[in-house]
Amino acid sequence: MRDFAALLPGLQKIVIDAGAAILPLYANGCRMAHKTDGSPVTEADHAAEAVLLAGLAALTPDIPIVSEEQVAAGHRPDCSGGLWWCVDPLDGTKEFINRTGEFAVSVGLIAGDYPVLGALSVPVQGLAYLGGVDLGSWRIAGDERRKIQMRPAPADGLTAMISRSHRDGAQADAALAARGVTKTVSCGSAWKFGLIAEGTADIMIRYGRTCEWDTAGGQAIIEGAGGAVQTLEGARLTYGKPDFGNSAFQVLAA
Repeated sequence: MRDFAALLPGLQKIVIDAGAAILPLYANGCRMAHKTDGSPVTEADHAAEAVLLAGLAALTPDIPIVSEEQVAAGHRPDCSGGLWWCVDPLDGTKEFINRTGEFAVSVGLIAGDYPVLGALSVPVQGLAYLGGVDLGSWRIAGDERRKIQMRPAPADGLTAMISRSHRDGAQADAALAARGVTKTVSCGSAWKFGLIAEGTADIMIRYGRTCEWDTAGGQAIIEGAGGAVQTLEGARLTYGKPDFGNSAFQVLAA
């Protein structure tokens, strides 16, 4: 059986290096285009992806890599072996373009139908998150590495993370209210998973379209911190679908 924990130090370095590749382009500006689905893509997406593809190939030469921009270009590797990396080189491209500093690099390792390892870096904030099912989760800030855990439900009500750029409207507001949410915090990108895992907030519900690379790394970190990422019907979110699309989902304490 593969020792997933042994991959964590290398994975941490890879996502931090990918984030470092983005920062000069964030500071100085870079070219932007639009993909066939209308979503934006920048030179920074491709720079981070190059670092991730090279780093993961060196770390695990036998494990295929599904990466957002590679898929957009028509490259889809054979993942029938059941173990594959799911990569978003720059999650929150709109946050990058709008200069909020809330974009992230996200990587998850999928085994079977579920993520078993995850890593996020939030380069402008100097943060990274790392975790895995049955392994625990950590927040890394410079030389500080701290184990994190989802917090118990506060007596005065739950705090929900909501997307800064993709609001789900009245449907999501009603669902959050029904779950006892009394406060909301806006944030862009997969960083929301890290903030929930470390106890800054308690819950997130997402109705709009997302893809598996948007959630894979974050799901592993949430599950390592004692939480769950589920469909609205309560089933664990799965991976490897033909279009890599997610259904509506919720992040909450297990």
